[in-house]
Amino acid sequence: MEFEEGDIVLCTVERIEGTNVFVSIEGNGEGSIMTSEIAPGRIRNLRDYVVPKKKIVCKILRVSGNRIDLSLRRVTQKEQKEVLEQYKAERSYISILKSILGDKTEEIIKIITTKERLSDFLEEAKKDSKRLEEIAGKENAKKILDIIGVQKEKNYNVKREVLLKSLKPNGADLIREVLGKISNAEVKYISAGHYSIKTESKDIKNADNILKAIISEIEKYAKKQGMEFDIIEK
Repeated sequence: MEFEEGDIVLCTVERIEGTNVFVSIEGNGEGSIMTSEIAPGRIRNLRDYVVPKKKIVCKILRVSGNRIDLSLRRVTQKEQKEVLEQYKAERSYISILKSILGDKTEEIIKIITTKERLSDFLEEAKKDSKRLEEIAGKENAKKILDIIGVQKEKNYNVKREVLLKSLKPNGADLIREVLGKISNAEVKYISAGHYSIKTESKDIKNADNILKAIISEIEKYAKKQGMEFDIIEK
């Protein structure tokens, strides 16, 4: 699986060496976290925040070849909650596969997760089962999809707050124009110049990618019109 700057990922702490924490990333990756990216302020004891085998949610800061730099302190509580919820969903999928595939489960999951998340693969299999049939066999694929099909599907929400202001005489019209073009997300007015934008999808990464694209378009428009724009981090 390929990782990109800004991705929110689930990690398992492997070891602590000096001022660096080394982790394995769900999806077949490895990364490290500098002490300054563990938590804000002075850290007296790293083990107050990270211990080997503990699962933590991190943000990818940089990807350079095989090196991935991560941050723990830049992850919001909402992002942490969303990733942990997806992790629970993944565990549920694994249990389903084990009930059908038995001893072959680990081998098949490894084949799938080399390129993508298990949840992404199985969600796609609901629409087109060909790849799942090739890996697990037609009969097993049908059993897996039958079980998944009766489970209640969960939608993931991703939300960001933005600042958007204009001092131009027609500033209010400019803001209405750019926000009015957003059709695949929910936009709410919070206070003067402050707006929340929320996307929803059955896959959290897809919801996050949609939101990133929307915010990028707003930023381009704001820059072109000489408007004030910022993402409000929480």
